[in-house]
Amino acid sequence: MDGFDHMGEVVLGISGASGAIYGVRLAQALNELGIGIRLVVSDSGRITLKHECDTTPEALAEEVGAILEAQANIGAKSASGSAPIDAVVICPCSGTTLGKLAAGIGDNLITRSAIVAMKEQRKLIIVPREAPYATVHLENMAKLSGWGTVVIPASPGFYNHPTSIDDLVDFVVARILDQIGLEHTIGKRWTGEELDE
Repeated sequence: MDGFDHMGEVVLGISGASGAIYGVRLAQALNELGIGIRLVVSDSGRITLKHECDTTPEALAEEVGAILEAQANIGAKSASGSAPIDAVVICPCSGTTLGKLAAGIGDNLITRSAIVAMKEQRKLIIVPREAPYATVHLENMAKLSGWGTVVIPASPGFYNHPTSIDDLVDFVVARILDQIGLEHTIGKRWTGEELDE
């Protein structure tokens, strides 16, 4: 996308995989960039947000100025093909959500928004966080990638010499923002001169 002067909103789905911190940081980064967020959190995602980040969907939505939509509301704006939505990001993406998408199942607002993104050829980004991956996860990711979905595993790099958990999280969030097409200053970019130092 070219600059995003015409940008609609980003749908951010937080499902029940471990790694809720990635979704929280992405929401903060989108807010800092002035991007409208429609936040959808699954029931399992709510549990993980509380356990790992000691927050709730309501508190996160208030913090980042997001519109919180109920997972059960498949008629919400996030699932509309005619709404001005530019990207759908599921971060983190659980194995169950991954499997539903690979089967074309849109039974809740997260999966429905993602299926709509595919049919409308909107940017769809999923951030799986499993270790190790089962063969079914790998096959489902390959299927979705073949359909144009961007798969960004929550696998931070170490060439930028991270010194904190925040650095590791920002590495992944920066890749997500890159794929959405947003200019940002999160993390360090490789210049090609690092090995000469």
